[in-house]
Amino acid sequence: MLFFDDFSYTDVQQLARSGWQLRDAAGHPGVPGAAWRSDAFSMVDDPERPGNKLLRLNARTDGTPAGTVQAQACHQRKYLYGTYAAHVRFSDQPVQGADGDPVIQTFYTVSPLRHAFDPQFSEVDWEYLPNGGWNSDKTRLYGISWQTVQVEPWVAHNSTHEAMRSFDGWHVLMMQVDATQVRLFVDGQPIARHAGRNVPVVPMSINFNLWFSPGGLLPASAAPRVYQQDVDWVFHAQGQLLGPDQVAAQITRWRQSGTAHVDTVPQAQPPLAARCDF
Repeated sequence: MLFFDDFSYTDVQQLARSGWQLRDAAGHPGVPGAAWRSDAFSMVDDPERPGNKLLRLNARTDGTPAGTVQAQACHQRKYLYGTYAAHVRFSDQPVQGADGDPVIQTFYTVSPLRHAFDPQFSEVDWEYLPNGGWNSDKTRLYGISWQTVQVEPWVAHNSTHEAMRSFDGWHVLMMQVDATQVRLFVDGQPIARHAGRNVPVVPMSINFNLWFSPGGLLPASAAPRVYQQDVDWVFHAQGQLLGPDQVAAQITRWRQSGTAHVDTVPQAQPPLAARCDF
């Protein structure tokens, strides 16, 4: 059972027909008081592959909560064990305004946090911080597998891997998830293995978001700083631990056949609400 989205849409309104939600709800993560906006998305032509479309996330800030807009897209909450992958473009610099805000660019899976230290909380993250954040100015890519968390005050139980370099440009991010471990790959190379309690235990949604760390924004200015993240495709194979070459071969077969969307992954039983607010 497989899920694949090539994001070959003419406009963002078509995303809903494929099971995506574009977040409008306020709240965690990001700058307190900032907005999450469904109009922070656009479909754009791929300049490197004629005829190909990209899903673009746009986030902006003028240094104030009221002037900050963040973006999040969420697919249905029905994914647990198997292989996840996405082709994502990270950006080190804004497309408009001064550089330096602690922007966070992501691909991740997550379940709702019902309460602090929820034992059923499940999350696996890729988070890219080109301008640092969280008490460090280092450019880095995080791979994170979660056990549980308390948001306020912040207390996290997880396993992390940090790749301390620039990841500006296109990358294939991949996770293999089963009941005993999470294995993380970047561009076909294994970079981390997390086990023990830090593995998912309940179905999750698939997400992309673009947001700002709540500490460290540049001073307020009349000209907003605008960041972008692009997504080319996303993939999941339920219950199958596929290698990077197998994933790449499947994506190539679909693209050569003109297949832009596949979703044979059944809903969880009973079906789970697909919230888009975390």
